[in-house]
Amino acid sequence: MEPNLFEPVYKEIFPFWNEISESDKAVICQNSIAVTYPKGTNIHDSNECSGVIFVRSGSLRLYMMSEDGKDITLYRLHKGDMCMLSASCVLQTITFDVFVDAEEDSGCFVISGAAFAEVSSRNPQIKIFALETAVSRFSDVMWVMQQILFMSMDKRLAIFLSDESARTNSDTVNLTHEQIARYMGSAREVVSRMLKYFANEGIVEVSRKGIKILDKKRLRELTL
Repeated sequence: MEPNLFEPVYKEIFPFWNEISESDKAVICQNSIAVTYPKGTNIHDSNECSGVIFVRSGSLRLYMMSEDGKDITLYRLHKGDMCMLSASCVLQTITFDVFVDAEEDSGCFVISGAAFAEVSSRNPQIKIFALETAVSRFSDVMWVMQQILFMSMDKRLAIFLSDESARTNSDTVNLTHEQIARYMGSAREVVSRMLKYFANEGIVEVSRKGIKILDKKRLRELTL
């Protein structure tokens, strides 16, 4: 792939870009690919080193899975976000299994994990950047765990609907009950029951088109 496709983007997103040699820049660009993952594609499986993923469009979901097949969403990545946990050969301290799926058709730049690790071994600032990027996401993971362990279901759902509405800048959340349950680490039946309660209270309207927020003030009060 033509390096000129990648370098302008990397110059913007990597704070270390102007500090590394031209040859190392070339290694990163020459070992980058532009990929479009169809919705539902598993991008990263377990501890393999898939590489560093930069999301150009669409949405990715990172999750962990139990032995009996249950999964819990750690966080989601959208346009402009970067995934370092898929590059275990760069972050050798990451020893747990993480899975990455495309939640919708997603365009990404992927840098070979081996190439990124090679360049980072010569440039400590790259390794620092990789660690800082990964660590910044652990606050998201801890937030998920805090909600699951300590928050009531109505508060968790209210937070989710409020965040999703703010992210999409829309009063309608176009997700199924199954998708919401997966994102929240809950059961579909529990989500459906709580949405029915919200609907009866006039907070939302549930239909095949999605979940329309009718009373933002009351929904916000539930998040407190």
